[in-house]
Amino acid sequence: MLDERARILLKTLIERYIADGEPVGSRALAKISGLELSPATIRNVMSDLEELGFVASPHTSAGRVPTTRGYRLFVDTLLTVQPLQQEQARLIEGQLQVTEPQRAIHNAAQLLSSLTRFAGVVVAPRRASTFRHVEFMRLSDKRVLLIIVSPEGDVQNRVLTTDHPYTQAQLVEAANMLNEQFVGLSFDEARRRLHAELSALRQEIAQLMEAAVQAGSEAAEESDPVVIAGERNLLGVRDLAADLTKLRSAFDLFEHKTRLTQLLDVAGRAHGVQIFIGGESQLVPLDEMSMVVAPYEVDGQVVGTLGVIGPTRMAYERVIPIVDITARLLASALARE
Repeated sequence: MLDERARILLKTLIERYIADGEPVGSRALAKISGLELSPATIRNVMSDLEELGFVASPHTSAGRVPTTRGYRLFVDTLLTVQPLQQEQARLIEGQLQVTEPQRAIHNAAQLLSSLTRFAGVVVAPRRASTFRHVEFMRLSDKRVLLIIVSPEGDVQNRVLTTDHPYTQAQLVEAANMLNEQFVGLSFDEARRRLHAELSALRQEIAQLMEAAVQAGSEAAEESDPVVIAGERNLLGVRDLAADLTKLRSAFDLFEHKTRLTQLLDVAGRAHGVQIFIGGESQLVPLDEMSMVVAPYEVDGQVVGTLGVIGPTRMAYERVIPIVDITARLLASALARE
């Protein structure tokens, strides 16, 4: 669609606009593009690019700024991605070498945020509502601490209020029965089996086991699939912070995590890094916001997605390799568990 001259000028304009945030005029392009063209010739090319929808002219300036369509062409065909610095790669790898999967996921979101100065998001692997091990700990006559260990090694605690005062021996007996007979089952399946076997159990032990299965099921449903870090960084982004309506729309995306999860789930169906610019995803609320996302795998299966949410005017050549290596290293960290 564009000849080489127009492509060079568009690339130069977008790179300058990303760096400075100011409309770029023809005289500036004549100096920095490396092309031996007069400002008048460049103005003609800019006029053609504007007609094609790749740039626009703000009312307050004779210079031009890229449109969503211009950014799309830039990231798809004109962008030169910078290799990740070795110290950044070592930092990411070091922060993800932790024993708890949930901690690795939280660290990944924090790293994405701190390295880009935007918001980092990670969709955690869907938790199967199963357990590897349970324990009971007596807190008082009618309060019991339930400790649930997931197949991935995550630990969740729930306090149960009981009608019956349990001894520690009874708590051990109930935990042993759950661990021997129901481990690996979903909580719903464990509940069905338990109902079928209630008559064979002493009533007080059956009540405790049923309460534990119910609490475990609720804990699995409550687990938050999206981890977000650094959304307050967007307060310092001039393109968003100057307009309170836009800023509210940006934070509304973080509040309604279902929409965010939908977008990231779509990204997880494709391979490699993907870029959603402005409103083209139909889920990001603003033309001034973009997402750079990538899926991550465990045992050859995509289990989640991670990425960065920031302004459309972001340094994509820096953000893309950060997202890519974080996805790869998080996958390696989770595979070791």
